[in-house]
Amino acid sequence: MAQKFLRRSWNKLSKLGKGRKKVQRWRKPTGRDNKMREKRKGYSPLVSIGYRSDKETRGTLRKMVPITVMNLSDLSKIQKGQIAYLGKVGKKKKISILEKAKEMKIEFHNVKIEKFLKTNKLKKKEIKK
Repeated sequence: MAQKFLRRSWNKLSKLGKGRKKVQRWRKPTGRDNKMREKRKGYSPLVSIGYRSDKETRGTLRKMVPITVMNLSDLSKIQKGQIAYLGKVGKKKKISILEKAKEMKIEFHNVKIEKFLKTNKLKKKEIKK
């Protein structure tokens, strides 16, 4: 995902906050004691080389509307090449959705299916014993 760069004091000034997307503008931090300018740990990242995304993936989220999958019936709504996100659901439901998605060869943007199923099936077996 692309990094969102904001000015240092965005959380202090409501007119520059998260609810006002069009007003948010990057301002280079200047000032003698500015911790963000000094690239200190715990402060927002500065715009610099290395944050840009690959040419193939750049702007794909803007072109396609992602679908949030909350249940098994939502999987049928996904078309080929469309971005899918797994919603905030419980572990039992998540496992069933991911197993079905694996059969349908659907990939999720925020979950690695193989890794998740591997770790959680082991835990499930341990709990049963």
